Amino acid sequence: MASVKQFQVTFDCADPQRVARFWREVLGYVVPPPPGGFDTWDDYDRSLPPERQGAGFVCVDPTGVGPRLYFQRVPEGKVVKNRVHLDVRVGTGLVGEERLAALEAECARLVPLGAVRGQLLLADEENESCLPMQDVEGNEFCLD
Repeated sequence: MASVKQFQVTFDCADPQRVARFWREVLGYVVPPPPGGFDTWDDYDRSLPPERQGAGFVCVDPTGVGPRLYFQRVPEGKVVKNRVHLDVRVGTGLVGEERLAALEAECARLVPLGAVRGQLLLADEENESCLPMQDVEGNEFCLD
């Protein structure tokens, strides 16, 4: 059996460019070059049928290590909690007050971008502290 080497994370959303812009800022991702034959993504988008224009957007890890993120417009809004979410690893290897400070600092950076803070979950016998948040369309993620 072959092992998977790469994967993409897909976000259903109302405004793909807005959500992509948020996650680019969170993760330091970039917009990849447009498809062959197009000078810009706007040129590519204008080549699509009207109902497909603005229906998707992509960003990638500039180092090539992280997964590609794809944002696709869907007609329905988010109505329930995500079954899968991203953990943004800002406190890896940190414990106690040092970890809390890292989580709070990242939260302070993300809230002006449109993120919504949840209630801090403090460390217990099994887990380190983490901070649940929501992106600009209400998708849950954690600062971990």
